[in-house]
Amino acid sequence: MSSKLGFSLSRGVLSTISPPIPKAYEWAARYKATPSKPLIDMSQGVPGIPPPEELRAAIAQASASPDHFSYCRWDGEPSLRSALVEEMKAVYGPHVDIKIEDVALTAGCNLAFVAVVMTLAEAGDEIILPVPWYFNHEMDLNLLGIKTIGLPTLPEDGFLPSASRCEALITARTKGIVLVTPNNPTGAIYPPSLIASFADVAAKHHLALIVDETYRDFVPSGEPPHSIFTRPTPWRSTFIHLFSFSKSYCLPGHRLGAIVASPEFLSSVKTVLDCLQICPPRPVQLGLASLLLSETSNPSNNSLRTFVRENARAVQSRHVLFKNNLPPEWEIGAQGGYFAFVRHPFKGVRAEGLAQELVEREGLLALPATFFTPTTTTKHQGEEEKMRGPRNDDDVQENERWLRFSVANVDDGKVLEACRRLAAFHMPS
Repeated sequence: MSSKLGFSLSRGVLSTISPPIPKAYEWAARYKATPSKPLIDMSQGVPGIPPPEELRAAIAQASASPDHFSYCRWDGEPSLRSALVEEMKAVYGPHVDIKIEDVALTAGCNLAFVAVVMTLAEAGDEIILPVPWYFNHEMDLNLLGIKTIGLPTLPEDGFLPSASRCEALITARTKGIVLVTPNNPTGAIYPPSLIASFADVAAKHHLALIVDETYRDFVPSGEPPHSIFTRPTPWRSTFIHLFSFSKSYCLPGHRLGAIVASPEFLSSVKTVLDCLQICPPRPVQLGLASLLLSETSNPSNNSLRTFVRENARAVQSRHVLFKNNLPPEWEIGAQGGYFAFVRHPFKGVRAEGLAQELVEREGLLALPATFFTPTTTTKHQGEEEKMRGPRNDDDVQENERWLRFSVANVDDGKVLEACRRLAAFHMPS
């Protein structure tokens, strides 16, 4: 049952795409699963396993305490902020210049991003995002009236962005540059030298460089993801680091993220966070902090860090399995973190139409690249059907033939079965 609203909606909402994940699940609902051919969901970047038992117990204990039902500080529990500093020293090097005053905790990394851009920019300003982009970043900017400037990345470059091409996009209205590494959606892992080149561009033009490192712990080399925190140039003047606890510790439902930035910048973020969240959820902070600090004080007790490393190795092993068993006509353009970005073999077929056919006929759900790229069609102009249109080579660009597969939320058996279904799949003539 529907009724006509007696009031108007904001232009920001009406011009923003519908959330892609629920849309994909609408496609999946049309699939008639059977015991012998269940749905395989490789669409969402979500952990495929729960947190370890000791972490679940620690969160439960923190949740049960009568003292933990009140607000905490706007920037989160000091114990977890301190623990995150120690974890960052373990990742980026023991001598990095990061202090507890540089850390603010948030109700998820998406909220961290929103708080940062609300503090940094206003309607009419510009933020540069590499394309394909994480759709929530573009959606957030559009809702706020901030103009997204797309920085195209190319398959022949492994979907790595170019700092020089980025610099050419900078105008008087540019307020910041956003990078995601390992990337969502492409999986591309940006090398430290590339991140350093973007840091140089940001410093030269007095811009913020926002680096979302949600998938930081899934870099297989084991080396520091970048050297920004250890460079001779002070990092606090232009660098803003974002992190999510969801992937590393398998806690997406508890919504916990972080901003690491200059205390001067965070003093302004405080205003935004006070309006958006008051404070981040307390029990998960306290439960996680108790274990992390215990491991810092007693290095021989490193079961939580071991869990993170073993989970990362399992995800990397799944990447190898997927690559080795993917039908040869399906081409991997980039791979890493949670994701593989794959070019389908059917000329003249848009990825969105193919993704719907793939899940409705084969029960394999992946996301089309068009969810992560610009569109000039808004919802009230027929957004739900726009990509099922003509199927000929002149209409379909190469950047419309890519799909994102997540290997994190499936086991090895499902990866192999997914590859078998791709080998059997053909588009109807």
